[in-house]
Amino acid sequence: MPFSEKNKAIFLISFSIIFYFIFAYFLERTAFFSLITLWFSLFACFYFLLKNNNISFTTYAGIAILFRLIFLFAIPNLSQDFYRFIWDGRMILNGFNPYLSLPETFIQQNLAPVSDANTLYTGMGTLNGSHYTNYPPINQLCFLIAAIFSSKSIFGAVIVLKLIIILADIGILYFGKKLLERLKLPVKNIFWYILNPFIIIEMTGNLHFESVMLFFLVWGLYKLHQQKWIWAAILIACSISVKLIPLLFLPLFFQWFVKKNNNEATVETTSLAKQKLDYKGFFNLISFYTIIIAITILLFLPFYSSELIANYSNSVGLWFRNFEFNASFYYVFREIGYLFRGYNEIAIIGKITPILTILFLVIVTFSRNNKTLIQLITSMLFCLCFYYFTATTVHPWYLATPLILSVFTKYKFPVVWSLVIILTYQAYANTPWEENLWLVFIEYLIVFSFLIIELRKKNQNKEIVK
Repeated sequence: MPFSEKNKAIFLISFSIIFYFIFAYFLERTAFFSLITLWFSLFACFYFLLKNNNISFTTYAGIAILFRLIFLFAIPNLSQDFYRFIWDGRMILNGFNPYLSLPETFIQQNLAPVSDANTLYTGMGTLNGSHYTNYPPINQLCFLIAAIFSSKSIFGAVIVLKLIIILADIGILYFGKKLLERLKLPVKNIFWYILNPFIIIEMTGNLHFESVMLFFLVWGLYKLHQQKWIWAAILIACSISVKLIPLLFLPLFFQWFVKKNNNEATVETTSLAKQKLDYKGFFNLISFYTIIIAITILLFLPFYSSELIANYSNSVGLWFRNFEFNASFYYVFREIGYLFRGYNEIAIIGKITPILTILFLVIVTFSRNNKTLIQLITSMLFCLCFYYFTATTVHPWYLATPLILSVFTKYKFPVVWSLVIILTYQAYANTPWEENLWLVFIEYLIVFSFLIIELRKKNQNKEIVK
């Protein structure tokens, strides 16, 4: 490595370590100016590190792990969800079903079903504590592991949860690299995810379990590319059992199984009209779906009761009927509702937007080539983003999924989105909490502008090829 390039890399790594340390141990969520200063500084270091062509893959991997370890002993400072994680894990350890009870009920009755009950309830907040848990079974398993190793210490439980997430990211690095090699894409692409400050801060720093979900998803896609679809189905079911979002992708597997020809090199030139149905593939598709559904149900069985479905559905439904945060088109629809009806029509709009997503999924499933894995992942990326663009609530950590999917495509707008998503945290600087819709507008203006530029470039490249 040239001396100047080596010094530049050392400089960027050193400053990143300092910035991450300040972020982890000294930053308050309400200090928005300090927050965005550190955030944009870390992204600048991240970008120039990735542009250094003299750093080896192993060195990048070591740097990514080092940055995560900085957060190991820090209590999350941008999210309070981890208090509910610890509560749920300790409830299971003590023999309670976390899907059947509200933290609020125990506290109101002056009962302490778990250690540090009052501290955990205060930490998670009354909004969280007044709703049934909506975390699927494998996510609950992670919480239980934390409870097993640290049933009396919140700090100890946080460390265990962070180690699980770090291990999941290492798994994503491993299988992501292998998948990129099979797709004949640059293996360095995986660091757009692994080294991204957004991922390091939101996953390891703030304890969001998208990393565990994505570990199973990436592993599953790797197995699918190996034509080991039974293993792929098992792994995708595990992914769904961490976070439900991969359910959205299930229709998109239709062409991978049913349309003949999974050859990455030739499928582009084959029209949909000329492709024949593969009836064996159709049987495999049904089997694939059956395995996913069966394993998902099986994982829920230990928690089953007559109240489980009602409680779980009610909690998930809140994200469509009640909650609003960092939305894009929904806020436009909401303003139209105010204009014509004089009140917030989230109860109606929240039911319509999932229908729009389903229609978009159907169109993409049957009208777009999804037979190579790159095409399939690209469809996953755009269907998920369509859902987010129309959703009522888009928390920052949701972007982890489009970000990892983009690694295996030609699109980089999720990387830009991961940069500007920090603008949403301005809401926490206000007392009481309140979003600045101008900042939300700027966020989506940048994201949509970059997306349009990338789509136009793709169309221009198609014209040149013609």
